[in-house]
Amino acid sequence: MTLDFVLDILTGVFLLLGGFLSVAAGVGLLRFPDAIARLHATTKPQILGLAFVLLAIALQQRQLSTILVLLFLLIFQMITAPVSAHMIARAGYRGGIIAPNSLLVDELEQAIDGAPEFDDALDETDTASEHGD
Repeated sequence: MTLDFVLDILTGVFLLLGGFLSVAAGVGLLRFPDAIARLHATTKPQILGLAFVLLAIALQQRQLSTILVLLFLLIFQMITAPVSAHMIARAGYRGGIIAPNSLLVDELEQAIDGAPEFDDALDETDTASEHGD
């Protein structure tokens, strides 16, 4: 049993795991009942599935330049996926597509209630600019 054979087996296992997790994310996107659950299903398994696929590529290539690019891709996905899911969830909450009974704690309600309305904030800006403030 050579090292290449072992790495080929590991690559196949990682590709299968990555594919399974990506399919699970897609099934969750279609099957889960509300937007919050769908966001959860599309972000967590997707990142882990991508990590398995990138690890499989790294095992096959075994070049530093390739591994650095794959590492950059993984870090970029790990940063952007939660941020985009968070922003989509906030937009969904404000748009009213999030079922209120699906939230255990609603911290965003207080923040929205305390924030000035967009029209009020715009009027204050216009008034301040007219007075030279």
